[in-house]
Amino acid sequence: MASITRPRRAGPGSRPPAARQLTEALERLLRAGRVFTEISVREIIEEAGVARATFYTCFGDKSELLIALTDGLRRRLLELARGWDPAAGEDGAERFARFFRDVIAIHRDHYAVLSALRELAAYDAAVNDFYTADLEEFEQAVYDTLAGQQRARATTPGLDPAAASRVIVWGGAQAIAHHIRVDDGGGDAAFARELGQIWWYGAYRRPPHTAQKDETPHE
Repeated sequence: MASITRPRRAGPGSRPPAARQLTEALERLLRAGRVFTEISVREIIEEAGVARATFYTCFGDKSELLIALTDGLRRRLLELARGWDPAAGEDGAERFARFFRDVIAIHRDHYAVLSALRELAAYDAAVNDFYTADLEEFEQAVYDTLAGQQRARATTPGLDPAAASRVIVWGGAQAIAHHIRVDDGGGDAAFARELGQIWWYGAYRRPPHTAQKDETPHE
């Protein structure tokens, strides 16, 4: 799997201080139940208490503001993923379950923001590029750990790290989003535990394939 290289996004310290007021204002509006596409720039600047000119000094449009808001979440989640060590010396499925409990908690806390991002990605090219690059970075991180585990002979040589990392990341993202949409939070621990078991034993510690004898009677 080739390494994924994307243009560097502006870090938190590279925008004017008012940028934080604007991202926080947008998050408050989304948490209040507003639909992103129906929120105007005027409402955002009034909520933030800044001038219109300040908005356009910080951001080109609403989509760029949404990307800036979710970029902080992306960094937190990617840091968690990159900190995952399959050889940390305790039950990997349980560590994976704790990891997913943290991931689900972040997604649940910022559900309105992440839902707006996924919705806008369907028809806004810039947002879709950000969303895709985000998942590709996670895919690369998972691929690197799986390939390392395979080189260390900790998992079966029959594992395809590229295919497995794609299933893990893209399938996992959809599964988590759906779970949060249909569950009130009471099932988070069980869901995280199942993800941990499936990922750990399905990829990181998959048993070697054993050929089964053909037990079909022969005439």
